[in-house]
Amino acid sequence: MKALDLLIIGAGINGAGIAQRAAAAGYSVMLLDKSSIAAGTSSQSSKLIHGGLRYLETGQIPLVYEALKARRELLQLAPKLVHPVKFYIPVYRDSRRSALTIRAGLSLYGMLSQPDPLGRFQSLPTSAWTQFPGLRLAGMTHLFQYWDAQTDDKRLTEAVVASAEALGAEVLQDCNCVAINHDAKGCLVQYQQHGVMQEVYCHMLINTSGAWVNELLSRVQPAVAAPAIEWVQGSHLLLDLPAPPGVLYLESCFDERVVFVMPWQGKTLLGTTETHRDTPEPQLTKEETYYLLGIYCHYFPLAGGISALENNILGSFSGMRVLPSGSGSAFARTREVQLLSQTSHPHILSLYGGKLTTFRSTAKQALTLVEQQLGGRRVIADVDNLLLG
Repeated sequence: MKALDLLIIGAGINGAGIAQRAAAAGYSVMLLDKSSIAAGTSSQSSKLIHGGLRYLETGQIPLVYEALKARRELLQLAPKLVHPVKFYIPVYRDSRRSALTIRAGLSLYGMLSQPDPLGRFQSLPTSAWTQFPGLRLAGMTHLFQYWDAQTDDKRLTEAVVASAEALGAEVLQDCNCVAINHDAKGCLVQYQQHGVMQEVYCHMLINTSGAWVNELLSRVQPAVAAPAIEWVQGSHLLLDLPAPPGVLYLESCFDERVVFVMPWQGKTLLGTTETHRDTPEPQLTKEETYYLLGIYCHYFPLAGGISALENNILGSFSGMRVLPSGSGSAFARTREVQLLSQTSHPHILSLYGGKLTTFRSTAKQALTLVEQQLGGRRVIADVDNLLLG
């Protein structure tokens, strides 16, 4: 039976990032997924590498600072996969957020991003407002432009996995974990691959299975407690409309949220939603479709209405966020990642939440906990200098 330091279950962006960093630190690593690399939320995101301007509203300044630092690093380490993109915020007379509020937010955003040149922003003259054909100009008082970045989330995850493999990590796909037996030294894990039952012993198991994080914990013996979570679905629509010249950051006309209108593969990508679900399996709802199309029609009144836009839907995708259970809207809930381990099961570490942008710092946090549990190894590479893609 194979024995190793780390078994990571879930080959999304966080599992990939931890596998890469752990392998570089000299640990023996296996990354296992029941499906394929980035098959879940890590390929169903808004495709953005960003600081999260809206998180400033809820006081999540450390998260924004961390994300802006991560954005700067990824632009350097993955120049073929992550590229700067212009963002635009139109402000209207009836907008919830005034021009003064937006200017203050962008000023703080710029300060937090230093020394990144992408921290600059500007209020565009009226002559530049027509660069978004069909955008409602009536009542517009300002159009702000700032910078963030865009990526192909699936390709980025695949590049991180490829780096982990090059560093010695073993990657297995289409492997369903059946049972986890925790003991005093680690975990005996049984998994099925192509109908054949396999076993592996690991001194630490890291649960990065995303929306299925608690489902995986239910297979642990002796039983382990799991925190209460909520599944919040984020859906996107790809419209057969020419790609806009940048990303529009729009206030929802229905609630307090913001929605992006983005260029993607030469077309227009619209998202995202926040819909509470009773299952980890994502599925676009009619309500989400009308929510997104309604916002688009509000800002692009000449688009022909919701019925006409429905005929322009080329495709859709939905990803699932895992948030701690709590009161209030999901919009205001923290996006800080949680790495949890029970004292009764010290060889199992489970990841809750997290963001695409900050996967590298999440991996660094996880590795600190691994080192505390297992001790250090002989470092074989510095992931802060490894190019991706």
